[in-house]
Amino acid sequence: MNARKGAETAVRTATPPPTVWEPGSVIVLVGPPASGKSTWTTARFPPSARVSLDFFRGLLTDSEADQGANEEALALRALVLEGRLRRGRTTVCDSTSIEIPARADLLARARAHGRPVAAVLFDTPLEECLARNASRVRTVPPGVVRAMHAALPTVAELYAEGFTAVHHPGDTTP
Repeated sequence: MNARKGAETAVRTATPPPTVWEPGSVIVLVGPPASGKSTWTTARFPPSARVSLDFFRGLLTDSEADQGANEEALALRALVLEGRLRRGRTTVCDSTSIEIPARADLLARARAHGRPVAAVLFDTPLEECLARNASRVRTVPPGVVRAMHAALPTVAELYAEGFTAVHHPGDTTP
């Protein structure tokens, strides 16, 4: 019984991300604004592997910050994600994914195609997120950054939602 409990605990820990991802993986980034998600992704994946709500909002409105375009940006992401899933292409979902329904949608899409789905949890310290955010041209209100940081899920919660792996990103320095 103790050996089993130890094994369950080991499964519930976050690990460093793999050097090579399983083909067709869906990688869901989870973290507040300015936690290093896009910087991390850009350094590790080709642009074609990244589906980003900011990018789609920018395509629609010329402003990645235009929250009024979220519904259409989500539809574009769904279209691109479905196409990549059907083709077995590894895909990085680059958005905050702080809310459970957002993650549940991505998990369901990956499962429908039999794809492994991993979370990368960007639990960058709040003060670092706020400092990075303040240095950006396009900033997010500090209260929004604080609220999203406070709402970060735990590693155990991500596993309980159905992620096949949970990773900590390692270095997210821009």
